[in-house]
This record gives sequence, structure tokens and C-alpha cells, in this order.
Amino acid sequence: MHKKSLNILFAASEVAGYAKTGGLADVAAALPKALKKIGHNVIVVMPRYYTIDPSKLEKLPASLGVPMGPMGEFWAGVYKTTLPKSEVEIYFIDFEHYFGRHGLYESDDGSSYHDNDNRFIFFSKAVLQLSKMLHFAPDIIHANDWHTASIPLLMKTRFVHDFAHTASVLTIHNMQHQGNFFKGAIDVLEVGWNHFNAHECESYDILNMLKCGIYHAEAVSTVSYKYAQEIQTPEFSFGLDGHLRGHGHKIFGVLNGVDYEEWNPSIDPYLNHNYDVDAMSGKAQNKREIQEHFGLEVRDDVALIGFVGRFAEQKGIGLIASAIHGILDQHVQIVMLGTGEKWAEGYFSDVAHHRPNFALHVGYSEALAHKIEAGSDMFLMPSLFEPCGLNQIYSLRYGTLPIVRGTGGLDDTIVNFDEHHQNGNGFKFYDATSEALYYTVLWALRIYYNDKEAFHAMQRRAMGEHFSWQDSAEAYENIYRFALEQRNQ
Repeated sequence: MHKKSLNILFAASEVAGYAKTGGLADVAAALPKALKKIGHNVIVVMPRYYTIDPSKLEKLPASLGVPMGPMGEFWAGVYKTTLPKSEVEIYFIDFEHYFGRHGLYESDDGSSYHDNDNRFIFFSKAVLQLSKMLHFAPDIIHANDWHTASIPLLMKTRFVHDFAHTASVLTIHNMQHQGNFFKGAIDVLEVGWNHFNAHECESYDILNMLKCGIYHAEAVSTVSYKYAQEIQTPEFSFGLDGHLRGHGHKIFGVLNGVDYEEWNPSIDPYLNHNYDVDAMSGKAQNKREIQEHFGLEVRDDVALIGFVGRFAEQKGIGLIASAIHGILDQHVQIVMLGTGEKWAEGYFSDVAHHRPNFALHVGYSEALAHKIEAGSDMFLMPSLFEPCGLNQIYSLRYGTLPIVRGTGGLDDTIVNFDEHHQNGNGFKFYDATSEALYYTVLWALRIYYNDKEAFHAMQRRAMGEHFSWQDSAEAYENIYRFALEQRNQ
């Protein structure tokens, strides 16, 4: 029997290519396209931040009225275009008072905007109003993170007559950010104070947007299987483990896919020397190029370890800082690319000043990220928690063996090297300590220097791994059908 194709509205606060701070943007750009490819009708909605050029978009003639409780009705403009290399329409909610700012969620000094609650309540309501204006009748509204987590609640209260047969799915990309706000925002939501209780939206007498969404969504997903289990424990839940366990029957894990048109060493436009599993000489040339670029000694016979990522506690930057001098005492070179916590930028700059086998680029460069993935022998990713992680998957494709902590998506994607059976695609440790990281790096270096055959076999296995968005889209289709069953019970 042919399955009915679904009408899916995908709501996200950021979409790669238009605005991005993290993995949510990558998913919001790629998953809708993959869903369209397997036969579904998908539209995407995001805010038009004022860094997005309206001259490249089409303006819709009508304005959108958005009810905001005691503040009255606000009127927004709407723009649209299609996602690059696809027919998926993306709509932009245009409202200068909330989105005409430099940052997405915070000002230049790193402090969150004081009105983020109203900004994203407004956006969530605008999503539902837009659906009505377009006469787009969604089977599924797919909300993402706290920014749109009020949509499942709004669909059952303020907008119940318009979306009585629509199911909602909420994806959690990072439990750390929950959208905690002053409880008075309930009035702006216009859902009634009866929903401000410990089961639904209240957490320590404040409004928790994510908690609301988890309660009201028909299905909840995270971006890896392991993370779906981890968030139901105290260590990874940031206080919501009991709430999540109570909804465990509807929590699913779906690993993010990777865009192999962008991350593929055989066609990567950022590389001067393309290579693939059957012709690996380009990898050695990329290594020499990285060594030259960073002012390291150009040598084929020394292991090069790369790091690309945010200098944040979550990414295990503290573990690296504690272990770095011990690692640099070995026969090894390390390059780091990233930006983040000021102490880390300063600390690693000092290390680079004193250690000739360590180099650092503070900032971000897409080209350099690709070159480090291609030129390194191993890739360091010792995250304290990692909902999915993409860099370890990129590293596999580039034959750059990941050294990771076994958490979240890192545990799902990296198979620890087994010296006895000669299998695996990387090196993994579990304790969040600098000692565990240090000894795992030493182990990886020992294999690199003393068992070249095993190391090269592991590179070949790694490059053969495949994590496609089509697999993710098919898994989400099953979640959508589960959500519809729940809604129609």
C-alpha cells in the first residue's frame, strides 16, 4: 500500500545559508530537502533577521496579523524564496522590532536579549498565522528547540480550531537551552494560567518553554539515539530528567545526516589536493600544506592532530587545556581552529607561543576547517556532551580518525578500535577526565607509529561510513506517522 505523502511545516529559529549559530541551522536546511525528496510536501518558516538581504527574496503582498495578548496585535511582513538546490519553499517572518538586530539571540556583549520570550512567542504565533494565510493545511508541524516549543501548546489552545487534526513534533538539538522566562509571558501566549503547572510549563515558578513543548508535542526527538537516552538522566537533562522520563514513550533518537556534496575530499573545492579511499596521496599533500600554513615543521613522519570547534566547556575544551602539555611532550603536532571562551583563547595562544609543535587560529574559517579535516591524521573531539556532532562524521569521510569521548552522537557514530579483532573507526574514552583523554591520545599515537597497517585499514573503514539525510528523513517519516496516530486517538 502506498503511504500518503504528508504536508509538513518546519519551524526553526535559524536555517543554514541564512542565519546560523549551531547544528539546528544545518538540520533545518537539510532535513526539509530530504523529506521533499522522499515525496512529502514541506515548507520552512524562520524569522527574517536583518542580516538577511530582502532584495534576494520575494515579498508577499499581504501582511500577517499576530495576536500578542495584552500588547495587542502586531503586523508582520512575509518574504519567501526556495532553499538552495531544491524546490522547498522557505518563508521569512519580517518584523523589525524583534528581528532587526545584529545578533540572533544575544547582543554583541554576549548577553541574551531581555525580550527573547516575546520575540519567539511572536514568531511561533506568526508561524501558525502564516499557515492559515497560505491555506497550507499541515499534517505535521515540526518545531525545534525552545524558540518554537510553544507551538505544540498553542495548537491545542489558542489555535485549536485551526489545527485540530495537525500533530506536532518537537526536536531537541541541545537540552542546555530551555527558554526559561518570567511567568507573565503566559499572558502573551494567551493559553490560560491553568497551563502554568509543574506537569506542563512551570519550573521553579518560571515559564520553561521547552518543558511546555515536551508535554504537548505528540512526539519528541533528539539528534542521536544515545542522546535520547542521556537526556532522561540527571547528568544530561539540565533539570528535566523526571519530566522527560515521564514522556519517555514518545522520545525518539534520529542521527543527523551529512551533506556529502559539501564534505567529500574527492570533490572538496577548498582543497588543492583532492583524494579518496583508493587514491590517498592527496591527504599527505594536504598535511604538508596545513603544516606550512600554521608554521609547523613540514614532516610526513609526525602525527598531526586537528581540532575545529567552539572553545566551550561542552566541547571538552577544559579537558584539552589540562592535557595539552602532556600530549605536546609526545612526538606529535596539534592545530586548533575555533573561538569562544576568552580564557581558552588566551590560554591556547600562550601555549602556541611556547610550543613549536602547537598552532592556533582564533576565529572561524570554513576553508581552514576543510583543510584541517583533510590534512590531519586524527581529530580531537572530547565533548562533555554532544547531542549529535558533525565534525566526527566529517572526519570519518576524510580518513581523519576521531579521538572522542563516548557520549551522545559521538558514541553512536564512532566504533572504538579493537586491537584483537582489528575493527573500529576511531578511538574512544568515557570518563570526562584529562587523564582519560591523555591516555587515549597516547594509544592512538602508538597505533599510528607502531601499526601502520591497522591505522590505514581503519582509515579505509572510516571513509566507507555513510550517514545520509535520506536515512534521517525516513526515520522522521515514521515519527510523523506515530505523532499522527497519537493525535487522532
